[in-house]
Amino acid sequence: MPQSGDAMHQMTQPDVVTSEGELFRRVLGDQWRKLHPDIQHRFGRNPQVGHRLHYTGTLWELSCSRLGRLLAWATQPIVRGALIPATDHDFPVDIEVYSRPGDPAIFKQRTYRLNGRKPVMFTSRMVALGTDRVIEYVGAGLGMVLKLSVDDGNLHFTSERYFFQIFGTRIPLPGC
Repeated sequence: MPQSGDAMHQMTQPDVVTSEGELFRRVLGDQWRKLHPDIQHRFGRNPQVGHRLHYTGTLWELSCSRLGRLLAWATQPIVRGALIPATDHDFPVDIEVYSRPGDPAIFKQRTYRLNGRKPVMFTSRMVALGTDRVIEYVGAGLGMVLKLSVDDGNLHFTSERYFFQIFGTRIPLPGC
């Protein structure tokens, strides 16, 4: 039986894949053009469905306030490593970036190899939040609002606040 044009188009249409670059380009708008070409190129790679992009690098600084340490320790059983109650410098980080069919989010699986400690691994989910902001969910309803900006060709992420999302309502965490 012949199929309609729409049905045939849907059958041959490849899965739409969202990448970090597509997400950040949409969120940054005109600021995207101010990024250094190397940074645009890094975020221009689109993983195919079922494949991951792998990045290895060094995190220069990880810092945690007293309140952050308390939050990290309190949430450790439910967010499994996403908040690290430590301060460290110059340690290796492995990141895998991927997407899922039909999901507009970007997933990042990070492995932090802090000095003198066993590796910390967690996965987060990142989605757009209007102009110049994204939300990164780290598990069990805990998330953070990140402001994206471009300064001297570099991409910056600034954490604005943490929150718990319960039944679709974001409850800000005081002092975070």
